[in-house]
This record gives sequence, C-alpha cells and structure tokens, in this order.
Amino acid sequence: MHILVTNDDGPPSNQSSPYIHSFVKTLQAGGHTVSVIVPHQQRSWISKAHFVAQVIKPTYFRPGTLHEDNGTTHAKPRRANDDDDDDTEEWVLVNSTPATAAQLGLFHFFQDRGPVDVVVSGPNYGRNITSVFSLSSGTIGGAMEAAVCKKRAIALSYAFFSRNHDPDIIAAASRKSVKLVEHLMSHWDDGVDLYSVNVPLIEGVEDKKVIYTYLLQNSWETGSSFTETEAKDEDEDPSEKEIEIRAQEGQSKGGEGVGKKKGHKHRHFTWAPNFSDVFRSVDASEPGNDGWAVKEGLVSVTPLKASFMQVPGLQGELKLSSENLAQQPQFYACVNYEDPYTHPVVMEALSSVASPKDYSLISSVGDLPSTSSPFLQISSYESIPFQHLLNHPTTSFANSYVIRKGLIRKHYLAHTVHSYLVKNPDSELKHHIPVTVDFEVDYAEFLDEALVEAYELHEAFARNDGRDIQDREWWILKPAMSDRGQGIRLFSTEQQLHDIFGQWEVNQPDSDDEDEDEDEVPNSSASDPGESEAEAKPTTTPPAIHPQNQTQEQNSGSGIITSQLRHFIAQPYIPPLLLPEYGNRKFHIRTYVLCVGALRVYVYEEMLALFAPVPYRSPGTPAPPQSDDDHDGPANGEIDMSPHLTNTCLQSSTSTPSLSPSSTSQTTTPSVLPFHTLSSSSSILSPSHLTSILTQISEITRTLFLAATQQATTFQPLPNAFEVYGLDFLVDEMGNVWVLEVNAFPDFKQSGENGRAVVEGLWRGVLGVVLLGEGGFLGGGKDDGGKECGMVKVLDVDMGR
Repeated sequence: MHILVTNDDGPPSNQSSPYIHSFVKTLQAGGHTVSVIVPHQQRSWISKAHFVAQVIKPTYFRPGTLHEDNGTTHAKPRRANDDDDDDTEEWVLVNSTPATAAQLGLFHFFQDRGPVDVVVSGPNYGRNITSVFSLSSGTIGGAMEAAVCKKRAIALSYAFFSRNHDPDIIAAASRKSVKLVEHLMSHWDDGVDLYSVNVPLIEGVEDKKVIYTYLLQNSWETGSSFTETEAKDEDEDPSEKEIEIRAQEGQSKGGEGVGKKKGHKHRHFTWAPNFSDVFRSVDASEPGNDGWAVKEGLVSVTPLKASFMQVPGLQGELKLSSENLAQQPQFYACVNYEDPYTHPVVMEALSSVASPKDYSLISSVGDLPSTSSPFLQISSYESIPFQHLLNHPTTSFANSYVIRKGLIRKHYLAHTVHSYLVKNPDSELKHHIPVTVDFEVDYAEFLDEALVEAYELHEAFARNDGRDIQDREWWILKPAMSDRGQGIRLFSTEQQLHDIFGQWEVNQPDSDDEDEDEDEVPNSSASDPGESEAEAKPTTTPPAIHPQNQTQEQNSGSGIITSQLRHFIAQPYIPPLLLPEYGNRKFHIRTYVLCVGALRVYVYEEMLALFAPVPYRSPGTPAPPQSDDDHDGPANGEIDMSPHLTNTCLQSSTSTPSLSPSSTSQTTTPSVLPFHTLSSSSSILSPSHLTSILTQISEITRTLFLAATQQATTFQPLPNAFEVYGLDFLVDEMGNVWVLEVNAFPDFKQSGENGRAVVEGLWRGVLGVVLLGEGGFLGGGKDDGGKECGMVKVLDVDMGR
C-alpha cells in the first residue's frame, strides 16, 4: 500500500515526537510505500485548522538514527543526480498545520509514487480519547482533512503512562499498529470515514485485545483552560508605559483620574488545561468507550464520521417573535410529591419564592419544549428522571441525590463516622455519636458467630452479670435498614438479645429467597439499590416482627420487611432529658437539613420536638398498672417500648395523654411541638440551654456531612441536585446532644398541624436557597436566598463535581 503519514508533533524528537520514526520504519519493513509530510514544529491542539493567507514554505528532513536526534533539515530537496546516497530517505516539513500537511501530501507531493491508499495521522505523543481531546486534536484533524478529501484515514495515538520512552515498547506498539492498519484496510466499513485508534504504551501491548469503542462525550468542568500571567514590562510600548504612569499621577493628586471607569487589565495567558476533568469523566463512565479501553490497557478503535452530526428530532421552523420570547418562563417546574400533606406546602412555597411569570408547571420532563429548557423537579425518589439530570447538568435541578446511603443507612453511617474519627481523632463528633456495634446476621442460630468481634457488647454483658435489672447498662438494637421506629428493641443481657432474634425468626414466614438484595426496596426504580425514600411506607403487608408491639406496627402498616432483618446496629441506651411540664415524656429533636449541589449544607433553625406517647420509665423499671385507655404494654414480661419510641407514626394520633405535673389526672398534650416553644414553659430548658443545643446541632451537622464527603462510594452529591434530610437528635440529662439517625425524604405529614408552620417555613427556605441562591434559576449569584427564612449555612466545600 501507499501510505501517507502526517502528524501534529513534527519531525522525530525524543522530547516532543518520539514515535513517528519507529512507526514509519515498521511500515517500510512490512513492504509498504511510505510518504511522510509533517509540520516543521509542534502543532498539537490545533484540530483541523489552516492558516489563512500564509505562504507555505516546505523544508526537507532526512531522518538519522532511530531514537537519536541526529536528523538534518534542508532548505531544498535532494536532487535526483546528487552524489549523495540515493537511498537516503527524505520527508517534507511544512510551516503549517497537520490538515494542511495532509492536503499538500495528497495533491502536491509524492505524485510519482502512485495514489495514496490511506492517510495515517500519527502516532500522536499521548492519547486522544473522549470528545474534549478529540475535538482539539491536530492528529485527528489531519485524518479528518484526508477524510473530507475522500481518502481513507486513520488517526493513531500512543497513550503513554510514563515519559520513559522504552524503545522495545515503542517497537512493539509500532508492530501492533501496522498490523491494525493492515486489518482495517482489508475490513473497512462502508459507513466509516476515519478511525481514531489509541494504543497503550505498556509491556505486552502486542498481546492486548483490540476492541471497537465509542467516543466518550465529556467537557471541561473546572473552568478556564488558560492560566493568567503578568505582562512583562519589556512587552509594553514605551509610549503606553508613559500614559500609564501619568494616569497614576493624576489619581494620586485627585485629578481627573479619580472615579474614572477602569478598562481591561492587561494580562498574558498560557494554555494550561486541567486534564483531571478528562480522567474523572473516564473513571465515572460505563465500559465501552475509548477512555475506558485505554485505562484498561486495551487497544481502542473508534469509528468516526467526518462531520459534526446533527441532533435528531429537531426540525421545522423556529419562530422568533418578540412576543413569544417575552412570555417564555425562566424555568419549568414539575412538582408531584405524592403526599397530600406535603404537596400543597411545596406548591405554596414555590409561589411565594417565584412569581407566576417566572415558571410554568408541567406534569413530566417529557412536556419540556426542549430537553435543554431550565427544569426543576420536586417529587418522590422513584419519579426523578436521573438520566435527564445527568445529561443536562446546567439546566436541570431535582430534589434528590442518587447515592447517599453513607448517611441514611444506619450501618453505613456508623462506618462513615468511624472512618472520619480514625483520621480526625480529636473531632468533637466523637462526643455526639454513641458507641456503635454493627453486625450482620441472617438466622438467630448464627447470632453468636455474628457477635464474635462485638467486644463492647461482651464487656457490657459481663458488667451486667449479677446486677439487678434496674441497675444494668441497657443497649438499644436497631435494624440498620429500617425506619419509622420499626424493629427497635432494648436489651441488657445476651439472653435477651437471643430472645429478640429468636422471636423474629419465629414470626418470619418460610422463604427460599435467601439471596435477596440487602438494599432492595419495594417498587423502587432507583438506579442505586437501597437509595429510595428512607421513611417511605412499605407497599406490601410484611410479617409481624414481635408480639409486644404487634398491634401498633401492624396497624400503622409499617411492620419491618424481611430484607431489613440482616444488618443491625447496637448502641448504649442514652437516658434522655425530661421536662416535667410536658409529662416527663422522652422526646427527640427533628432538625431539617438542606444540601445543595456538591456541596453546601444548611440547617433550618426552626426544629420540632417529637414526644413519646407515655411518660418515661427507665428500661429496668416495672410498668404501672394498665388502664383501658393505656397504650399497648409489654407482653409476657417483655419490655414495653412505648416510653422509649418517639416516632409519631407509631402513635394513634398527634395528641397523646400524659400526666400533668400539677395533678394526677391525664391531660392531652401534643406529641409534636416546635422546639423553640419548649423553653417558654419549661423550668429546665432555659433560653441559654436552647442556644447551646442549637449550636451543638449545627456543629454536629457540619462535621457529619464533612465526614460523608470523604466516602466517595456511599455519598455522591450531584452539582445540579438538592436534598432535604431529617436529622434526629437526642438531648441527654446533661444537655449533651447525640445523633440518632439521618433520614432522606423525611415524613413531613407526621408533623401534623402543630408542626405545619415549621414545614411551611422550611420549604420556603429550601426553595429560597435553590432558586434565589448561588446557581439558582432566579438568582444572581447570591448565596443567602433562604437566610431570611432561617436557613443557616454550616458547610461549603468543593467536591470537584
């Protein structure tokens, strides 16, 4: 074959063009006629450009010894009757681009050697993968020029992983490349204009697989690809320098320079692209693309068309009347929260933050006039069009991240905190997270094996041995995948723990599905298993989990599902702060936290206090005699959980009977109250105590989410998403705040009418930040869109997404 070779790296050079000489010699050794025309210097990143109005002046290069920079350049070509060695090879150098070199090689040089069969542009010094590299590549530009001249073309690039140019590896890559060129020429697909080939420079490259790939679509994510440099004085014209000096003199004297509008700052710029953008996109991509193949050490062959292909589906007339433009909303909103309590709250918040002319309501992403139209979705996790979100990162926004189980699954949360404290042992977080023992068990008979390394539990059991029940250290058991208070139990001895698991197993139906995915969620279409709504109610009727609270859990429709009985955590039981004015009932604090992008974290100042249905009794205290109106108590001497569970979903109503501190009669007291109102009638919870608790909660939240950012596999915020979390905290007898759990998609309806004002204010703050704040559809770069609604920013980190 007659093969025309060009490149964008110029003539052979160990510094900037180390591969072309070896490739040409290998082609020649294979019996091919090789003609070489290349730029006279480096012309990388120039794509398929031509220099308009430039006179092209060729020079002539005679290669020297392979891998030695001893070739010579001549102003005139060797004449046929020169006395020099007639076998001396001579290449053409042009003071232009790879595309120009390809044109001149095809139509103005080498005509005596017959028609060119294929143009090979390369081998490039470095990989040409993904759209970011490929659109700027001079190597691909040279091949593209040949393709539009109706010649078969191959862009060849060598992906090096070290700048130590091993001659043996280069020779092996050249042999592999020649064999591949010969194969493509004999098996050329009629629909292909050119191939982009990437060969990894690694040992054993000749044995590596060659696979067809597609071009990974990506973009520069981290900003400018240029670095500013200060313009040197020697670059300035003397007269311009004099003007600058006089202008400064006028300003210092209060002359006409004062208040004068500033012009452009004179600077220089150098090309300095951030290649980590490309590598990150490759790492995040699915198998099959060109970047992935090179990363895996494979030879990538990407078939291309010599055109900028149009996007299908866009056709017809575009009407550009000024009237239509004026009526265009700033964004489209799809709000479908699937909860009759929360949906109107979100709609009211949207209308209060944005004017009706600013947005247009649609029922689904399919109703958008264009896929690139600004789009906001607020709905259940399963309804969010994550693919659209990922494909349109600058014009779409939705109310959930894809992956966040590092926070919302209890055993993952324990791992997140543990990993952070190992690296940050002095962090205050260690004083606000209970000691956590996590273990996995499928059957009660394997419990002993699961607890082999649960040293904290064994030590507690030993201390409790021989103690009276009221003097024991108590622990709380939580299924790691459950929510809404499902499956929570108390124990103080190993036998009690065995009894709990034994009773669960008795009540579970037989099943052959032992390999059920631990993260499976009923009716979930989420791309990441187990990332569905953390507080969503199961849609199937699960088996009862324990006789003592069977009525409550079954009546609420929230019995624990089988797949949740696998991972567990156990923590020391923390005696709670009790308020006599509120019936000495245990309570926890529900704090709403907003995360935006990757990553800003806000705490909503208005919080809720959620009370247990009956007065508190320590786990070892006998229950009082039951009355007809009393809540379901313990069965068979087991521990009654009603004084210990503050989940409102387990209570019969949002108001529960409690003992008034001034009488023995029962009074109706709300089970949910705004937390800030407690201090007004409490003799224990003073305003200063309230401030201390709020300060602790803000700092804990900041550190907790900071810890999550260091768990890349279990917490992956998206730059164009936001999410509201419900964080539950317990205040102990000393006023110290403890983290209980983190909930995604918190169940707002459990707040009832007493908490409605808090939920309404929360959503106004959420949409204030999302729409008016930094990056919002209605914002001007402000970052305090929700400040007036009580949203306090506690964390602002750049996760590079």
